[in-house]
Amino acid sequence: MPVYVYETVPHTPGEAPQRFEVRQSMAEAPLTSHPESGAPVRRVLTGGLVTFTHGAAGGTTGTPAMPQGGCGAGCACAH
Repeated sequence: MPVYVYETVPHTPGEAPQRFEVRQSMAEAPLTSHPESGAPVRRVLTGGLVTFTHGAAGGTTGTPAMPQGGCGAGCACAH
């Protein structure tokens, strides 16, 4: 099951949201409230960085460029 990142929705300007992780099935609906406090929450979209290279015609090739140094800890990609 994937782990999703959520954060509380601040009520006042300058209030910092609190982040937490929840292991959920992809079929489960996103949380709308904090499991312990009941405060309203939103799911945070997380992901990797993808850079597209330009082809000879000036358009993108759709092929992501590999960052120098690999793509992260534990990467099993063939570089």
